[in-house]
Amino acid sequence: MDRGLRDLKREATGQTLAVAAFQLTRERGLFGFVTADVVDRAGYSRRTFANHFSCKEEAVASVAFGRVDDVSEILTSLPADLPLLDALLAVMREQFTEDTLLTMRELMTMARQYPTLEPYVLGVQQRMRHTAQELLGSVAGDRYPSIYVPLLFGAVYGAVMAALEGTLDVHLSGESDLSSAAMDYSSFLDLTFDYLRNGL
Repeated sequence: MDRGLRDLKREATGQTLAVAAFQLTRERGLFGFVTADVVDRAGYSRRTFANHFSCKEEAVASVAFGRVDDVSEILTSLPADLPLLDALLAVMREQFTEDTLLTMRELMTMARQYPTLEPYVLGVQQRMRHTAQELLGSVAGDRYPSIYVPLLFGAVYGAVMAALEGTLDVHLSGESDLSSAAMDYSSFLDLTFDYLRNGL
């Protein structure tokens, strides 16, 4: 996906606004600030904010999408004959880092605390899932049956969501509440992909 300077600039502006909104939610709570506070912190106008987001909730939720860079560069740099499972693992290691997942986990906690945020978080998750699955489909081409990409992606997405929601006890660096049964993120990825590679 070839993006021009204008698109890159627009994405950077949106991400700056999203980070400001996310930080303000951390500091003051969702109801402790208004859009004017976001634009003041980010250094943009209200009009610029309105060109990117419909409300502060959308901006807060968008911080997660911005932390996942365009994975097409990673996928195109991989060998063309690399199995799709290994390509997906490479993307997970490169893009879905512990920092990204920590932000996403915090965002999900915020959504539980502030119900008006939840639809926007779910929307961002859906957008991320759709974008990633499309990219995987384009890399897979006609090497696999049409059902393979959605099944593979669904299994990995389900495992990651279980780790984010706490159904699986996965410890991320920077978290203090470590249980004796917790596995680190790298082990979680290895185990998940071993199961997928060898069959459940």
